[in-house]
Amino acid sequence: MPGSDNPSSEPVRINRYIASCGICSRRAADKLIEEGRITINGKTADMGSRVAPSDEVAFDGKVIKPNTSDIFIMLNKPRGITCTASPDDPDNIIDYIGYPERLFTIGRLDKESTGLILLTNDGITANLLLRTEGAHEKEYLVAVDKPLTDDFISKMGSGIYLPDLDRTTLPCKVKKTGERTFKIILTQGLNRQIRRMCEETGYRVVRLKRIRFANISLGDLETGKTRKLTEKEIGELKAVTG
Repeated sequence: MPGSDNPSSEPVRINRYIASCGICSRRAADKLIEEGRITINGKTADMGSRVAPSDEVAFDGKVIKPNTSDIFIMLNKPRGITCTASPDDPDNIIDYIGYPERLFTIGRLDKESTGLILLTNDGITANLLLRTEGAHEKEYLVAVDKPLTDDFISKMGSGIYLPDLDRTTLPCKVKKTGERTFKIILTQGLNRQIRRMCEETGYRVVRLKRIRFANISLGDLETGKTRKLTEKEIGELKAVTG
């Protein structure tokens, strides 16, 4: 079944089933299970529960089922939009795109950053794409507040220790594109990673735009606009998850 994590008749773990329904990621599903908000055939599920094709699963009393088709959407995110589904945030990305079916983002861009964001109802593929060990490339165009030096480019590419995260960034590809601009390709996604890397080397990011995620490029999509990925793009995106 396209979009489902249960193509056979074998039972699957409850958190994977929830993700295949497009409700949330498996990690978030674990929290729903712990909170007692998930039932299987009317009984509260636990972390070890498994779901067979004939079972009825409900979230807060509403029956949920695996997606019958995959939805993958590209957005050229404008500045000021937040990559959250929370209705408490008036600038949340879900309300902004106004899609009629439940979607969630594959990764995030901070509020001040722009560019490519992918949204989907396929929780399994989304989780696989976000795993650091998958080393999926994410490409960005960056402008900073003062002229770049060769030392800056070298340090950024070699990896930088981020004290507030107590992490050293993985080596990455960095290329100077102008006096104060550069292109960077990451294979990890730490919180505000590029901004933190620049700050540690004495620079401040003034513009940051993502132009590629794995095999998906932003192209000439206008700021604030969306489009569905083609079947070819979806197939290639799933193929990189192994």
